[in-house]
Amino acid sequence: MAKNNNNGKMSRQQAGEKGGKATARNHDQEFFEEIGQKGGEATSRNHDQEFYQEIGQKGGEQTSKNHDQEFYEEIGRKGGETTSQNHDQDFYEEIGRKGGEATSRNHDQEFYEEIGEKGGKARSRSRDNNNNN
Repeated sequence: MAKNNNNGKMSRQQAGEKGGKATARNHDQEFFEEIGQKGGEATSRNHDQEFYQEIGQKGGEQTSKNHDQEFYEEIGRKGGETTSQNHDQDFYEEIGRKGGEATSRNHDQEFYEEIGEKGGKARSRSRDNNNNN
């Protein structure tokens, strides 16, 4: 039970804890999912893309301080598995097309020459390694 401060009243933090515990006892997961969705919708109406980019960047920076490469490999693997279960070939074709269009807008001929040269060298090395086995 929350202890009162010197003047017999609960602090704001104590009252919040007490209310939170009562709410948790009186409602199920569906209730919390519904209010979470409503809150998310209200937030999206009240904030622009810049807001989400900023909080995403802050969250990413904080996460990178607390996790190592193994963490990112694991969540990447899980995300890839989930995505492949939820999407078909059309989805991948569409995101590939969009990615190709974005890349072509953001890079010049020199970029394509450089990646083509790197790819050719890698393929040559792979072919040489297979012939030596």
